[in-house]
Amino acid sequence: MELPEALTIIDNADLLHSEAEVLAAIDRMASQMTVALKDANPIVYTVLNGGLIVAGNLLPRLKFPLEMSYLHATRYRNETSGGVLDWKVKPHDDLKGRTVVIVDDILDEGHTLAAIVEYIKAQGVKDIHVAVLVDKLHNRKAEGIKADFVGLKVDDRFLFGCGMDYQGYWRNTLAIYAVKGL
Repeated sequence: MELPEALTIIDNADLLHSEAEVLAAIDRMASQMTVALKDANPIVYTVLNGGLIVAGNLLPRLKFPLEMSYLHATRYRNETSGGVLDWKVKPHDDLKGRTVVIVDDILDEGHTLAAIVEYIKAQGVKDIHVAVLVDKLHNRKAEGIKADFVGLKVDDRFLFGCGMDYQGYWRNTLAIYAVKGL
């Protein structure tokens, strides 16, 4: 994609949630997580690349001690539909007996998140939680996957912003948009 096309996409997109609305949702998530996890001594994994913006805004709002790390697993590689799970960076910490929190941008169909959760469960964790900024509303979720902490529920459209991309672009905006017509 060339720069003019990237600019056209955002200029013609539907704004679904403003930056203020997104930050308010992250505040609500942080409050819920603080209540639920304040005594858990969790390790929080950010899923790259999508979870980076969410985690960068969420983690400073968590009012309890935690360890943080990242993992990178993808099925999309800047495409609109997923393929085989590709681990770029697996969790490298000793997770046995730990509480783990996975932070990501969106729960869409959830195949990538489901694979991440299963991998982490196999490491002998005590407990695992999933936190996503956006839970997309549809009936195509992978079996057994759900988010424990959700900022926003959004209609089934092609989204970008706040970690979600359109052909690799616009992850960096805090607002959430939908591509016109999708």
